[in-house]
Amino acid sequence: MSQQAVNGVPSRGKVLTVDNMNPNVKRVEYAVRGPIVQRAVQIEKELREGVKKPFTEVIKANIGDAHAMGQKPITFLRQVLALCAYPELMEDNKFPEDAKKRAQRILDACGGHSIGAYSASQGIECVRQDVARYIEKRDGGIPSNPDSIYLSTGASDAIVTMLKLLVCGEGHDRTGVMISIPQYPLYSAALADLGAVQISYYLDEDKCWSLDVAELRRALNAARQHCNPRVLCIINPGNPTGQVQSRQCIEDVIKFAKEEHLFLMADEVYQDNVYAEGCKFHSFKKVLFEMGPEYSSTVEMASFHSTSKCYMGECGFRGGYMEVINMDPEVKAQLIKLVSVRLCPPVPGQALLDLVVNPPQPDEPSYTTFMKERTAVLAALAEKAKLTEEIFNTVPGITCNPVQGAMYTFPRITLPQKAIDKAKEQGQVPDMYYCMRLLEEEGICLVPGSGFGQREGTFHFRMTILPPTEKLKVVLQKIRDFHLRFTQEFS
Repeated sequence: MSQQAVNGVPSRGKVLTVDNMNPNVKRVEYAVRGPIVQRAVQIEKELREGVKKPFTEVIKANIGDAHAMGQKPITFLRQVLALCAYPELMEDNKFPEDAKKRAQRILDACGGHSIGAYSASQGIECVRQDVARYIEKRDGGIPSNPDSIYLSTGASDAIVTMLKLLVCGEGHDRTGVMISIPQYPLYSAALADLGAVQISYYLDEDKCWSLDVAELRRALNAARQHCNPRVLCIINPGNPTGQVQSRQCIEDVIKFAKEEHLFLMADEVYQDNVYAEGCKFHSFKKVLFEMGPEYSSTVEMASFHSTSKCYMGECGFRGGYMEVINMDPEVKAQLIKLVSVRLCPPVPGQALLDLVVNPPQPDEPSYTTFMKERTAVLAALAEKAKLTEEIFNTVPGITCNPVQGAMYTFPRITLPQKAIDKAKEQGQVPDMYYCMRLLEEEGICLVPGSGFGQREGTFHFRMTILPPTEKLKVVLQKIRDFHLRFTQEFS
């Protein structure tokens, strides 16, 4: 290292440099907030400074952030959170009695009756009891144990914690984790960070992004040559692909996991976001228990849910939980130790989660408004899912599967060879080049399909269906115009 003298004192360069930092961190990529989003933020700044652009605002359709896209918070959730944050409001008659009662119950479970106090590491006990009751009700009476529930900082935190427990071994014996391609990049990022081996299995785009056990088996057998596959991750409803798995498919996956001795991770954060006719959400846990004790007493599984999606869209509160099934009691003790190092998930997020799993009941004053708001949000999303699919499929060179659930569409785009060459010339992946051009010319921020993974030679982008209907129509029209212009330019 160069010994440069600063004020006569020899300097030896930085202690921490890109060359000597943790190499796993450098391997992490997270496209949802990647270079394209950084450029979008820059453009927003330029617009504020008066730089002339062919558009007046940047529309960020890159991330599933409902409130940022204009979705209104659910009144009841915010009333109770306000009461929890500032209990003096209990005196205010603007707040309904059921909201006050909920807030009081949450505050009574907090140290010093304050949501500013730490909670138990696994989460507030009465919240975990409510989560267990919610799961039991959702799954038609299959029992759920509050001790198997771990509250978390959004579902992401629980997913990473679970992966951390599962990763071990060196070389050929290193843990392999099966993830769907396209995938939500949290998974590939976490695996890179933990130095685990990513095993990619491909969803079938021609069959509405369905999952096929033959493809799981192909991926597993190929991976066994170089790692030790131990985990199978499933996202249902799908992100970025929006498919909803059939009950039969879930059964097949569970059988596969048992046969191949794999730990199942079921990411179910979009469980209320199901729109398509004939589609229904089935939880992995419910199907597992309906398959009988041969499966329900042996298959090890963790399932995840969050306050960030569905009708709530409360991403900023970072509330979530996981439920673990058939976990070795000694491992459970290690898990409790691991979560206790981080002290506890954010208590306002735990309070919010409690309201999601225990919403107003028909005999309570807030019920009517709550149900009206909830239904309106989900109905609007269903309408936008249909609209998006229909409009994209009128554009030559764009094909879009039905958005059966979740809050994204992942259309396939056909790019002319000249555009592909031009992108390579500029050192960019073709769909990244396409999305960058769309951002610069139309002010629309999407994530290129390459950030989620896709079959070699195919190109996609992910777009959220969250913008308000009128704005969404504008976005779809702009993408349509851009696509035709782009194709023309390179034809």
